Amino acid sequence: MSTSQAQAEWGERLALSRCYWASGRGRALITAQAACLGPVLEARRDRHGLELSMGASLLAHLSAAGPTHAVQWAPALAEAKSEATLVCPPRALALPDECLDLTLLHHFLEHCPDAHQALAEAARVTRDSGLMVICGFQPLGLAALAYRLGKKRRHYPGNGRWYTPGRLRDWLAFVDFEIEGVDYCGFGPGRGGVCHERRETLGRRHNVPLGTSYMIRARRRRRQAPVQRLRFGLQPPAAAGPLGITRGQTAPGQRSLRARRPGEVRAADAGAKTPSQHEEHKR
Repeated sequence: MSTSQAQAEWGERLALSRCYWASGRGRALITAQAACLGPVLEARRDRHGLELSMGASLLAHLSAAGPTHAVQWAPALAEAKSEATLVCPPRALALPDECLDLTLLHHFLEHCPDAHQALAEAARVTRDSGLMVICGFQPLGLAALAYRLGKKRRHYPGNGRWYTPGRLRDWLAFVDFEIEGVDYCGFGPGRGGVCHERRETLGRRHNVPLGTSYMIRARRRRRQAPVQRLRFGLQPPAAAGPLGITRGQTAPGQRSLRARRPGEVRAADAGAKTPSQHEEHKR
């Protein structure tokens, strides 16, 4: 596939997704996600971040809590909305290794044709002390019945691949990341697309896995140094000579060939004559 064809397909995906995020349900969901992500990013104000999203920017709703230096991703220059935009294929991000403190994938893997490579690139540019956040639609939630089984499955977001947090856990383990926590949000908008505050508060308090979307917080695995345990014995090891075991020495734990038990006589020594018996034989 050429670069122009890939950019055209990305443009179609973004156009369909923007219609959803501009609707009442989309605005209510992104408001709930911003309230869930805000407390997590309070300590990452003066840091660098990258957001890969599908038509809606979650960091734009977190101007007070998000990172100061935030970069948006776009498949082409025509889709860039600001100067701080990274234009490149998602499977090959034009960034050095471990340069970001925050990497946000906002409903990006569900409509990315190279989801595995995009996740691997996001892990590559995240620092060891950084944080990776993945937002996705919950395939086991109540909203999945309408978007996956009804007529809406042909439209965004039902036309994408919805992954469970358990499956993404295996993907993250492959890139040496582990899930720190999973938060669920979007427990049904009210009338006119306004988020139902009471329902949202109860769902987030008990973290019920029935919300419209989930938010995964993942960090790089800590590599522990190998630990060698010391074994203490009752008998200290015998010190060997400078030249090793000589002819007159024996190895530790091995009995000498010349040592005999009391009363032990070899068969060859039984017929040997003593010096006094030899003198009497000459006489």
